[in-house]
Amino acid sequence: MENFLMRSLLFVPSHNDKLLKSALQTQADVLLLDIEDSVQPKENKQVARDKILQLVKNGQLDDRVVFPRVNDRESGHLLQDVYQLTIEGINGFMYPKAKTAEDIYFFDKLLETIEFEKGMPIGAFKIIALIETAAAVMNVQEICRASKRLVAVAYGSEDFISDLEGIHDDEHLSLFTPRAMIAMGARAQGIIPIDTVHVNVHDLEDLEQNISLSKKLGFEGMLALNPKELDLIHQYYSPSEEEYLNALDLFELSKKATMEGKGVAIMNGKFIGPPMILKAKKIIDKKMLIQRTQENCNNKK
Repeated sequence: MENFLMRSLLFVPSHNDKLLKSALQTQADVLLLDIEDSVQPKENKQVARDKILQLVKNGQLDDRVVFPRVNDRESGHLLQDVYQLTIEGINGFMYPKAKTAEDIYFFDKLLETIEFEKGMPIGAFKIIALIETAAAVMNVQEICRASKRLVAVAYGSEDFISDLEGIHDDEHLSLFTPRAMIAMGARAQGIIPIDTVHVNVHDLEDLEQNISLSKKLGFEGMLALNPKELDLIHQYYSPSEEEYLNALDLFELSKKATMEGKGVAIMNGKFIGPPMILKAKKIIDKKMLIQRTQENCNNKK
């Protein structure tokens, strides 16, 4: 499966030229070109599709990771969204309001049918599932197993709180349990967990507190509404230089101990066990992926 860097996933209303232009100037890892909730009235949905097609045609999305957010299966818009946008230059789609595994299975088969009809490789387009309801949180592991196309699940907290009939409190306590469940459920199935948007986009101090907790819970990245959030998001979801150098030292010590037949290595007075080695490898791999992505962006410039 293709390895995507997913620290930041930036929502952009695809019918809005000003916001599209702004998003293209950012270093967001993933562009979520929206055709769903932020695109109203419904007449603007075709405008949004046309603008995405034009961006691809003009080469403005070259070397970007692009996942349009399509409309759900009950909207009446999904077929047009997918049929028009299953083109080279689009990596996959964010599917909203996924309540059960059946929703993702249905979407998988829709993509497969269109790929076959267009003569494209089966499985070319990946899926990010948006977890926005109480049912989806309870079914997160089944959703993660529903399709080999699924690369990530993302938490949509505002729709979730509405569905729950709960309250999004200032301390975000009402979001803690579903966040933990989504992160654990996704990791249990080898799927990337993406944290919810931060709705108070101008409160960067609160954003920083949220990202700090998010990383502790196991999330790989975060949905973003505003480009001003990206620097903090990238800072927290990237390995620090100290983390990276420690990971290199740990990995080398472990290899040396194995070559010398010692079985175990010791670093700073602590035994280096298999979980620590695995974590070190993931840190090194993440650092390399970030460097490759940045090099691609620099080469494009």
